[in-house]
Amino acid sequence: MFSAFIQAAAVLLREGLEALLVIAALAAYLKKAQAHERLTALYAGAGAAVVASIVAAALFERFNNGVHDDMMEAVIILCAAALMLYVSGWLLLRQDPKAWQGYLTTKADAALAKRTGMAVAALAFLAVFREGAETVLFVHALVETSGGWSAALFAGLLAAFVILIVLFVLINLIARRVPLRPLFVVTSGFLFLMAVKFIGEAIQEFQEQQIVSYTSIKGADWLSTAGLNPTLEAISAQIIVIVLAVATFLVLDRRARRAEHAQTSS
Repeated sequence: MFSAFIQAAAVLLREGLEALLVIAALAAYLKKAQAHERLTALYAGAGAAVVASIVAAALFERFNNGVHDDMMEAVIILCAAALMLYVSGWLLLRQDPKAWQGYLTTKADAALAKRTGMAVAALAFLAVFREGAETVLFVHALVETSGGWSAALFAGLLAAFVILIVLFVLINLIARRVPLRPLFVVTSGFLFLMAVKFIGEAIQEFQEQQIVSYTSIKGADWLSTAGLNPTLEAISAQIIVIVLAVATFLVLDRRARRAEHAQTSS
């Protein structure tokens, strides 16, 4: 009985923690930046993902016997990573509060803000959906192996859910006390690191399907301990993405500074 409680709680905490951190980070920055209208898109995306996760898990169970689909997960992970990189860069370029206010007051930037709102909703959807379908399947498997839906299993899921909610509230409470610029930078950095981590996970999914080769890096066991992909292919892809992201940021930041300088001069 206690085993079912622990396993159920562990499943939901393990699968839900990354998604919660992404949602909480985005919610915190939206509130701090007074972009409350974007919260609706954020929570709508997350809510839609919960429903989609249940539907997807049911379809997998019916037509694929609940077998894990590495290819589909790899595609979802890559899409989530791409959106994280986009939102991360968007945040970093607007870390200056004055630039942020000017951004919100111009029509062109307002149009970009709308697109970013859709990107936030899509990111919330993918972040939750990536974990949600697996959570439902894992819980279903746990139900099958533990003798059905017991009170202990329900209690484990409820306990994990409460812990996730508490973590979400704490993150938002802490974020309220953080100035706007550091919050933008921290949120941007967090999403960027998550995107890089996701790229490694996507490479691993392709490696399991033998689409991408697998070359272990000697002495990199600590990467596995940290939950990262310790292969040459994954590290190479991550380094390339980091270099491209830094180069893109430098180019866009330089253009933004030139435009700001030209506007100030005129």
